[in-house]
Amino acid sequence: MLKLVGLALSALALGVASPAVAQEVKVASHKAPEEIKADPSNRLFLKLTNGGTVEILLRPDIAPQHVYRIQQLATQGFYDGIIFHRVIPGFMAQGGDPTGTGQGGSELPDLEAEFNRLPHVRGAFAMARATDPNSANSQFYIMFTANLSLDFDYTVVGRVASGMDVVDRIAPGQPPAQPTMIVRAYLGGPMPSAPATPVEMAKAADSE
Repeated sequence: MLKLVGLALSALALGVASPAVAQEVKVASHKAPEEIKADPSNRLFLKLTNGGTVEILLRPDIAPQHVYRIQQLATQGFYDGIIFHRVIPGFMAQGGDPTGTGQGGSELPDLEAEFNRLPHVRGAFAMARATDPNSANSQFYIMFTANLSLDFDYTVVGRVASGMDVVDRIAPGQPPAQPTMIVRAYLGGPMPSAPATPVEMAKAADSE
């Protein structure tokens, strides 16, 4: 199992991009297609021990393999009982590691990067990785504030649709003294079929 080291960028450039740049990215890439929003399987719910539930709209149209991994693990109950082990106020809350240390992941293989145009704005839901771009596995993070310096280096897979106030209440610390835990992670609909892999898509394109 690969030992993840969180975001792999030391507490990262905590500075936020200029409002003009943020607005430009927002206009370009925030709106999900209606068919994505209408599919309940693209809704991830995280019920937390701080008394609230976070709803996240996943974007399989942008990062199909990473979204499918989240859907798989949530459906299997993998995230139930896992804490947010790295929570930096003004930056992000990271979870998804069953060891609670930032060094663990699932038994599934690591994912090839799907860097995309979705920006790291407040509420962005993205996959943590080690220094290898193709090392995302099960860990994820939710942005408290915008930090566009992370764009195109980490795979954003969705955004909080409701419950951002619940995210704001996640206990801070690395690790927190009394960490917030995921009581239950679940989808709003049935487990979807696996998306085509890049190899399968390439073969299909060649056959056309």
